Amino acid sequence: MGLDESVYAELDRRLAPVDAARLAAYPGDRPGRQPVHTCYVPADAVVPGIAEQWGQAALAALDEHGLPDLGLDPALVAEVLPRVRAKLATEPVEDLRVDAEDGYRGTPDREDDDVAAAARALVTGAPPSVGIRAKSLEGPTRRRGVRTLDVFLSAFGAEIGSRATVTLPKVTDVEQVRAFLPVLDALEDDHGVPLDLELQVETPQAVLGPDGTATLARMVHAAGPRLTGLHYGTYDYSAALGIAAAHQSSDHPAADFAKQVVQVAVAGTGARAVDGSTNVLPVGGREQVHAAWRLHAGLVRRALERGFYQGWDLHPAQLVTRYVATYAFFRAALPAAAARLAAYLDRADAGVLDEPATARALAGVVLRGLDCGALDETQVTTSTGVPVVEVVKLSGRWPRGS
Repeated sequence: MGLDESVYAELDRRLAPVDAARLAAYPGDRPGRQPVHTCYVPADAVVPGIAEQWGQAALAALDEHGLPDLGLDPALVAEVLPRVRAKLATEPVEDLRVDAEDGYRGTPDREDDDVAAAARALVTGAPPSVGIRAKSLEGPTRRRGVRTLDVFLSAFGAEIGSRATVTLPKVTDVEQVRAFLPVLDALEDDHGVPLDLELQVETPQAVLGPDGTATLARMVHAAGPRLTGLHYGTYDYSAALGIAAAHQSSDHPAADFAKQVVQVAVAGTGARAVDGSTNVLPVGGREQVHAAWRLHAGLVRRALERGFYQGWDLHPAQLVTRYVATYAFFRAALPAAAARLAAYLDRADAGVLDEPATARALAGVVLRGLDCGALDETQVTTSTGVPVVEVVKLSGRWPRGS
């Protein structure tokens, strides 16, 4: 007794196109390392060895002011601090964006020269990933923005010849994304530089369209595989909602709403959700620096707890609390994550019945700790009982077909 094979065949026939469309639209998480931050540096301030200079400035701030109580486990902070110092000395910046938009301080007649000089400066001591934020595609800035990209990539391609990320700010309409893709194709063809795309979520229209749909989801799928992330813009978005300047922050309820839409829009697509910045900088006297560090560390920790593993840093001294809070988070997460992974792999009865999706998430957290330097391979292998390569497979980073 049983259904005729024709029933199964008809079910497959009807759903095969659906399966293919879903796989194309939702290929899964992007493999490889995600930086813990993106550092925005004005185009006129990018000089050779800029990443090393940021690291040295961060260490100097730490030595001068000392680390205050950040609201983290003091024992854990003491444990990670040597690692943080080593990170600041060797790889202080994981991702750098040359800013030719709001952060740019030069005059219009200087922009070409400043942007080209910034591109050439990245030849020396460039961080693992780099890119540029040009001006938006709104009418008044459209041509200037594209010209800036052309100038930057002309110098960048000749000097470096590696990948670059283009950050498109203040996107308001899906058609802007569609219209920008041929521009990126032309820039790639002209300069021989592979380009990734990031969209900045800085306008209410990007979150909710006039027809009531989530514009961000449509933008993500319009951009396709070139898109690597959606970045939340704390201050432009807050201002557009009429939130008073004193209350504009990445932990405001309005920010949480926008970022939750970002998370849902990118889930399973390969693009990543990225938190914004705080403009309260650790500068001035010790009391001011400590207050800014406490604020920044709390915001970083809060973002990590909510699944935002990358944010913006605007000042070298913010690297101190970026790494202290990040390293403390991943080291605190390791014992429980490793125990649950070990139980999952052994099919052991450990009191928590984890599903494959949860196991992937647990493995992903462990690998993020490895990527940024919070953990090392020996710790992971010892705590999980399996080689790191097995954790990589479980996370979904393993290439398809392997």
